Amino acid sequence: MSRHTIDIITRSDDEDEQSFAVIADYEGNEENMFNVVDPEGETMPVLAVRNMVLFPGVVMPVTVGRTSSLKLVKDAFKKEITIAVHCQKSPDTDDPAATDLFDVGTAARIVRIFEMPDMTTTVILHGMQRVQLQEVVKRRPYMTARVAALRDDLPAKNNREFRAIVDSCKELAIKYTRLNAESQQDTTFALRNITNNIFLVNFICTNLPFDVKEKAQLLMEPSLVERATHLLSILNREVQLSELKEDIQMRAKEELSQQQREYFLMQQMKNIQDELGGSVQDQDIAEMREAAKKKKWTREVAATFEKELAKLERTNPQSPDYNVQLNYLQTLLGLPWNEYTTDNLDMAHAQRVLDRDHYGIEKVKERIIEHLAVLKLRQDMKSPIICLYGPPGVGKTSLGKSIADALGRKYVRISLGGVHDEAEIRGHRKTYIGAMPGRIIKGLAKAGSSNPVFILDEIDKISQMTHNGDPSSALLEVLDPEQNNAFHDNFLDVDYDLSHVMFIATANNVHTIPAPLLDRMELIEMSGYLTEEKVEIARRHLVRKQMNENGITRGRVSITKAAIEKIVENYTRESGVRELDKKIGKIFRKVALEIATDGYPLHHSIGPKQVPELLGVEEYTRDRYQGNGYAGVVTGLAWTAVGGEILFIETSLSRGKGHLTLTGNLGDVMKESATIALEYLKAHAALLDIDPDLFNHWNIHLHVPEGAIPKDGPSAGITMATALASAFTQRKVRPNLAMTGEITLRGKVLPVGGIKEKILAAKRAGITDIILSEENERHIRDIQPVYLDGLTFHYTDDVSEVLQFALLPEKVANPLDLTVKEEKKGEE
Repeated sequence: MSRHTIDIITRSDDEDEQSFAVIADYEGNEENMFNVVDPEGETMPVLAVRNMVLFPGVVMPVTVGRTSSLKLVKDAFKKEITIAVHCQKSPDTDDPAATDLFDVGTAARIVRIFEMPDMTTTVILHGMQRVQLQEVVKRRPYMTARVAALRDDLPAKNNREFRAIVDSCKELAIKYTRLNAESQQDTTFALRNITNNIFLVNFICTNLPFDVKEKAQLLMEPSLVERATHLLSILNREVQLSELKEDIQMRAKEELSQQQREYFLMQQMKNIQDELGGSVQDQDIAEMREAAKKKKWTREVAATFEKELAKLERTNPQSPDYNVQLNYLQTLLGLPWNEYTTDNLDMAHAQRVLDRDHYGIEKVKERIIEHLAVLKLRQDMKSPIICLYGPPGVGKTSLGKSIADALGRKYVRISLGGVHDEAEIRGHRKTYIGAMPGRIIKGLAKAGSSNPVFILDEIDKISQMTHNGDPSSALLEVLDPEQNNAFHDNFLDVDYDLSHVMFIATANNVHTIPAPLLDRMELIEMSGYLTEEKVEIARRHLVRKQMNENGITRGRVSITKAAIEKIVENYTRESGVRELDKKIGKIFRKVALEIATDGYPLHHSIGPKQVPELLGVEEYTRDRYQGNGYAGVVTGLAWTAVGGEILFIETSLSRGKGHLTLTGNLGDVMKESATIALEYLKAHAALLDIDPDLFNHWNIHLHVPEGAIPKDGPSAGITMATALASAFTQRKVRPNLAMTGEITLRGKVLPVGGIKEKILAAKRAGITDIILSEENERHIRDIQPVYLDGLTFHYTDDVSEVLQFALLPEKVANPLDLTVKEEKKGEE
């Protein structure tokens, strides 16, 4: 037999079954050591251990606690037999079966058994050879199983690669032990004194505290070179993690030391500055006092500033109140007290700027020019308070910016949508931590002028009474010309003159604005754009803007007027031009892709035919005039938030008892108009040669198509009357005719609104004749003649005139037989 020695290092503070292990030193007979189990396999007791994996050649003390394990080690020691040592997959299993153990373990011999003073038993195990668990022979009194011997693939003695890998493992293992204070300090001594490379690899695998699953994988590896390589990667990872932990701990210590260092340096600087006769705080105070001399504020504000500055001088710089006081004084100095820009009140220049930035909205621009004219005549710089209201995307906010450009004033905008705290308007009292002035004062400080154009965007969406106050009520002082010359901000605690600020509020719906607030503003309506106006806006502004944003040079691609009109009509439904802007942007992005991909645009000139290729299927369709071949079908005109529309009133008769049915998602007012029209027709049936008995023997069904869309209003009154008259007379309606007007029981035709939008919708649909109330004639005069070309207007104030003009003498093809059938009288 070969001679070997065993060195054992014991530790008395072990609390589990993992203990410090040393190596058995074999002198040149490693092959015999790794082949002690019968190659055909043997049956031997199986010792299940927790949290440790025993490797061949390693001697390890193990604390044994289970009754079955105690019996096993005592029997094996007494009989001097070899046992199989396998690690449990989970340390929580108290009575492990074969499936709870890793398949590969180590055959070991029991060197000694110690009865410890704390009544525990420690067994010294000597790992001999790797074995694989095959089948359990019996479970009681302890597990006995048949195991198969596993041979190790040992490297050649002159294998330089293996020697280099082991040296690296040794260095990393020593480094890891040094980085981890909780590691067993005796490990370093053992690592430095083991000279056998094979045993050194197994020693490191057994002792370093990484995961048992990784240790089990190392034990399964038959090649010592591969095992050492895998071990090297694990050690690299563990060392990096340990270095990272150490670095984090060092940085935490350095940060604390840095804070202490800064504190001592600040104390030294303070002492030095005191010796030199001044400090940074004294310099700041001197600079603020010098800046205050240049301010154009009132005596009251100047006195307040001096009082607060004196308070700052008495405050300890280390006190939290010092920064609060300093912030307050800097805010006072940052405001443009009585500093104004000079207004450019050239009316022609203002008109040019407004026309340059906005197409159409002539009435709105006229109102703005009137306000500027008043400013020019009064010469007191008192500015009006205007509220521009209308649907989204019509240019309310951008019009405010154009006004600022026209006047040469600074421009400030704040959004009030969702503001629910009164302090957002008035500011917080400066005694609170983090206090700041309100958004009005901050806006003036940002503008650097006391007479900017100040846009209060989305004023209709400001919150009203909440637990944080009422911000809408706080705006009353801001927007009241009789009060805002002494606006009181809670943070400043002094009055500020806002009377020279031109406030322009914007809103979508004035009905949600509180009445007192609404009363303080001059309302200017900005209605939606017409299709023709949208086309011009796109040609003049949007196309150029989107070409620049998408990197397309001018002249490389063009888009025709007809293409823009198709986009407006078939791809957008809006009052403004935001969606139109997005659609044009989408077109130019696709063109940019063509240029970036092929070097040139495939669409040089974009016409109506190319629009579907770039934007896809049409999203919306406009109604067209559908002829006069049906009795009881008349074309009406409607106003919507996105422009005018034509709509069809359809009437159908069926035999019955004279019931009236209304369908098409009609509102109450529209239903009343239908009832009035029918009653008028009944009362004046003789004028149209209608048999009055027909109304009692024929049911009437009046329908307005597109039933998913709610419809209401009185403007379809004469249209319904004409449709009912056509149905009962079966006479044709004059071709290419549309009408709009309210009807009364006396047969009067009353005026309606939205005339401009309605007649443009009629023109687009191919209508040539339009019937209107006489009082609507004045609205036609306000429309540019270019929009009226091709239309003929017929004004009336009586429904009989409407019916006389609208109904032709000839009947429709295949008219209904509307005779009243005589009732059969039975005889008894």
